[in-house]
Amino acid sequence: MDTEVIATNNASLFATAVARASALLRNGQLVALPTETVYGLAANAWNADAVRRIFQVKGRPPQNPIIVHVASLELARRCVSDWPPLAAKLAAAFWPGPLTMVLPRSPEIPDVVTAGGRTVGVRWPSHPFIQAVIRACDFPLAAPSANRSNQISPTNADHVRKDLDGRIPLIVDGGQSQVGIESTVLDLSCSPPRLLRPGMIHAESLLAVVGGGFLQTAAPDHSGGAETLLRSPGLLPKHYSPKATLVLLQWRDEDDLARQIATYPNKLDRVHVIAHSIIPLRQNFGRVSVMPHDAEAFARALYAELHQCDETGAELIIVETPPSGEEWRAITDRLTRAAR
Repeated sequence: MDTEVIATNNASLFATAVARASALLRNGQLVALPTETVYGLAANAWNADAVRRIFQVKGRPPQNPIIVHVASLELARRCVSDWPPLAAKLAAAFWPGPLTMVLPRSPEIPDVVTAGGRTVGVRWPSHPFIQAVIRACDFPLAAPSANRSNQISPTNADHVRKDLDGRIPLIVDGGQSQVGIESTVLDLSCSPPRLLRPGMIHAESLLAVVGGGFLQTAAPDHSGGAETLLRSPGLLPKHYSPKATLVLLQWRDEDDLARQIATYPNKLDRVHVIAHSIIPLRQNFGRVSVMPHDAEAFARALYAELHQCDETGAELIIVETPPSGEEWRAITDRLTRAAR
């Protein structure tokens, strides 16, 4: 299969890309689309056969559900069988944006989308391109990240092309993702609500809307066995992983880092270091990257940096442990799963 890449950086290209993507999606095909979090591999969420192709292309475990993307409250309510007042409050506060709400699914949602579960994750993304495509199609899009299963999520069209070229008909280039990691997932199908996956909408922001009785503890890891019903993606223990081994470390100074790295068998020129506070300058590492101190900027840069490590031959990636604090929680979650 030849994979076409279409740009969207002027009004004419944008309109052409919307028409091309929506035509393929209406025909049951898969399309890689930009969102503000990461690029998604999209299919018509009403079409079970199309969604099955997502699992085939990604090599995705069948028990891992897929988030459904909408571009209106009306479409969101068609995806669920119950729309409680709290869902309306959260939607008013955070949609369009990187918040996924898990709610009881409607009969229109096929089993394959929810991995056989009785709930579905629904999100209204803020990226204008995927919104335009959903409106043109007039159906929701099932869209996990546009990469092979368990690999690093893509934050630009080139990441998608390198992973899925020849496997899908179209990649739409909508620029760099502005959030850079996957959405916050909040389960509203239980009482009190439970945070299933941390994201860049932090618990404090959710609490301001939800009020008391909100479980901030993320759901426990699952082995992913067939007997386990997951309510959200991002709950499998190993996820978001580069090809190289990733290790989270803290070090007092450069000598301390060198002593810790000496316990690994890799040659220094195959060791890449991602640091944010104590920057190694004397060792002959293959690559040293300095990450921002701001959590939002760090999140925007993270996956692109991991992709770069893979592309330049890293065998071992040492990441300086992120700071503590709620704003870093999602970043720590992604790195911890990548390190397993």
